[in-house]
Amino acid sequence: MDPMFLPDVEQNPAPGGWQDVIDSARNAGMLEYPQIWHLFAFKPDATIHLARFTQAVLRDPAPLSPGLRELIAAYTSTRNACPF
Repeated sequence: MDPMFLPDVEQNPAPGGWQDVIDSARNAGMLEYPQIWHLFAFKPDATIHLARFTQAVLRDPAPLSPGLRELIAAYTSTRNACPF
């Protein structure tokens, strides 16, 4: 995977859960994973609201099923050449 546009963010994570997720992905041999995880790891207190928002949009009750919302997100990410 190419390095992020903001290498200081990628190279200076705060200890915690998000860095554990990144390490697990790398150890599992994942060649691509969402690079926004680096932002979450860099400033977990500042990004917790974004993580909660994303989960609410994808999982809370709504007219579209969670599976269909995931499919829309995956399709949009693919069209934007962004791993999902």
